[in-house]
Amino acid sequence: MGFLERITNRHTERFQRPAAALSRFGWDDYLSLFSADPFGLGFYQTITGSQERVEGNFDGIVNGVYKRSGVVFACLLSRLLVFSEARFQWRGFNSGRPGNLFGGQDLALLERPWPGATTGDLLARMEQDSSLAGAFFATRRRSRDGRDRIVRLRPDWVTIVLGSYEDPDLQAFDLDAELIGYIYQPPTGRTEVLLPEEVCHYAPIPDPVASFRGMSLLQAVIRDIEGDMAASTHKLKFFENGASPNMVVTMDASVTPEVFERFKEKMELSHRGAVNAYRTLYLGGGADVKTVGNSFEQMSYKAIQALGETRIAAALGVPPVIVGLSEGLASATYSNYAQARRRFGDGTLRPLWRNAAGSLANLLPPRPNAQLWYDDRDVSFLREDKKDAAEIFQVEASTIASLVREGFTAESAQAATAAQDSGLLVHTGLLSVQLQPPGAQLSPGAGEPEPEDENEDEPADEEGPDGAVLDEEEQQP
Repeated sequence: MGFLERITNRHTERFQRPAAALSRFGWDDYLSLFSADPFGLGFYQTITGSQERVEGNFDGIVNGVYKRSGVVFACLLSRLLVFSEARFQWRGFNSGRPGNLFGGQDLALLERPWPGATTGDLLARMEQDSSLAGAFFATRRRSRDGRDRIVRLRPDWVTIVLGSYEDPDLQAFDLDAELIGYIYQPPTGRTEVLLPEEVCHYAPIPDPVASFRGMSLLQAVIRDIEGDMAASTHKLKFFENGASPNMVVTMDASVTPEVFERFKEKMELSHRGAVNAYRTLYLGGGADVKTVGNSFEQMSYKAIQALGETRIAAALGVPPVIVGLSEGLASATYSNYAQARRRFGDGTLRPLWRNAAGSLANLLPPRPNAQLWYDDRDVSFLREDKKDAAEIFQVEASTIASLVREGFTAESAQAATAAQDSGLLVHTGLLSVQLQPPGAQLSPGAGEPEPEDENEDEPADEEGPDGAVLDEEEQQP
């Protein structure tokens, strides 16, 4: 079976529909992706359908920004270290509500995604690719030893292929409405066509001008990153040039150019650079030195650079105090750090984990009445949240117990507390505490006065030694 035939057969099985269904991407549509090269040797050059590629130069972003900007690296490192601590479990449902987490043998693929790797390594790759390129791509393959493993697809070598389908009601074509698949073409290697169900496509920040492509976190703050890097370069040049502002040296008009060149060479040799800083400057021959420009203090260098760092951290979803940036540390207290940690966990990490679980579920066989979910119970960074969760659980348990004592059913009290909706409460019609119907007695004869003994004033009969009752004559006077 040939390459295109294999792809077409899989595609036909997936999109098999009744006659009245919408027309789908078929054999002729696949052939239209190729021109003179029907076997995919020039996929990128010959594709004619709608497509989406990662914007920018991935190598340039990694080498020029990620590996050179200390602020960007620190922010992304803070995200990566905590993001990679989560685990994945199946989560069941009870009456439509999320239930308990449980494991399974099918989760071994995520626990050992490739030889020598763990779930943390997989999540680290997902975080790096999505932050730098906007998306993470991976697929499932069978290795030589017969085990399945996850293979990362470098994002800038992936093309998202889009198609169109005909709406029989409107008799119109809705372009870019359907995801056809993915084309993976490394510079060296075999070009692959993958169907949507074969690819984990993790793009937490969607690009507004694209249908499926994600957007890099660095794209919105590239100017701030450039400004921060320029400020660092300025600081470096400041120390390289003697740890002082720029100087202008003027000479007398009688000094010849040859003499000036010799003077310039000797002065730079003796006074340029941080090693020669603060040395005594000797001038002669009518030379005059003047300083120009502003010092760090005059231009408020620390405040300017701190503002740029804060803007970068805000775009990356990391509070400055978590990263350790100067503006965050200036107002850092234990209370502020705890609030920043809560903001980082609830506002950044948990939405990303939820999205990652949904994307990775594409590589696992589906489970009925269950979904792939993240497990953050072992993340030490969020340990403070466990204390808050325990307190919330204690309050909810106390509320449920109070409602049950007041006569509401236990099931409705639990549902109303979980949904924070008092309209779900169902009363039993019983009174509180005893839970008895109105007018009912607690026990037979309860509440009635005890009958008086008619012989209460009469003397009691006396008994003899053998227990027999004595006659009146035999009784003692």
